[in-house]
Amino acid sequence: MFKEHGALSVVENWADDVPNGELTSLPMAVQCEDEEDVVFSWITWPSREARDAGNKAAMEDPRLQGWDLNKMPFDGKRMIFGGFVTIVER
Repeated sequence: MFKEHGALSVVENWADDVPNGELTSLPMAVQCEDEEDVVFSWITWPSREARDAGNKAAMEDPRLQGWDLNKMPFDGKRMIFGGFVTIVER
């Protein structure tokens, strides 16, 4: 759906080699339980403006309306969101 609203790519990754750390780690950051795994995802947009417009359009898309957020297969309160600027791409 995000690609339909302007995203260049959508990437979803399931943990394969994500160890617990002693001081910090991805599992620690999201308070991962023993029976859970970390999922790492990102969406590439052509610009911040396109991202803002695309996210808004996706959230207003009728296909997302009526979803029961309490029945999602993950705890959305533990999701980490952010925007980044690419500094190296090869």
